Amino acid sequence: MKLKALLAAATAAAALTAGAAAAEQVKIGIAAEPYPPFSSLDSSGNWVGWEIEVINAVCAAAELDCVITPVAWDGIIPSLTGQQIDAIMASMSITEERLKTIDFSDPYYNTPAVIVADKAMDIDATPDSLAGKIVGIQASTIHQAYAQAYFTGAELKVYQTQDEANQDLFAGRIDATQADSIAMADFVNSANGGCCEIKGAVADDPAILGRGVGAGVRKGDTDLLEALNKGVAAILADGTHEKITAKYFTTSIY
Repeated sequence: MKLKALLAAATAAAALTAGAAAAEQVKIGIAAEPYPPFSSLDSSGNWVGWEIEVINAVCAAAELDCVITPVAWDGIIPSLTGQQIDAIMASMSITEERLKTIDFSDPYYNTPAVIVADKAMDIDATPDSLAGKIVGIQASTIHQAYAQAYFTGAELKVYQTQDEANQDLFAGRIDATQADSIAMADFVNSANGGCCEIKGAVADDPAILGRGVGAGVRKGDTDLLEALNKGVAAILADGTHEKITAKYFTTSIY
């Protein structure tokens, strides 16, 4: 009887352990800085936006118990490699440079990079046109890498957040900024952004600008990578991605 009791206790303990493992939360890192319409805090302090809805949909489709975990953008990859978070879903482009450090899921959106400036400024998105101008860019982004490679004749001013660059553009302290087209469309349609317009998309350079936005995971975390790929594929196939996108944008961003 004692042996049976011990075996039963061991079986119950194993079941509890397995249940705890299955219920383990996956910490999805997002940028702590607002990035509308992809992610921002509402009046109740909840994270909302297109990317937040996509994260929730991907996790549901992949049967993952995910928790949104805000992290400062310039420390988000160290937070992943240091195991403070389990994945990054923060509009992070898939680039060769980042692939040296982390792995990425399949892309879940892809939009061009654009130049935005005051409506009165006669400039476009070319290096020659921006020569001698002050161009604001967010630190540790593909836009900083691109501007440093191509806009060598411009003065580059680096900001910790894109919102800070946008504020300086509105105030006239910089001449232009480079950022994602969707995020900047949201800005130019805002009260502060009414001063400005999108001047055009920069010339594509996949080596710097990447091949779309994916979920970043630690090297070797194949189980989570496969689960996220499953989730991305599922919401694209069943129309969930399209339904979420239609709430925020008038055209596809995939």
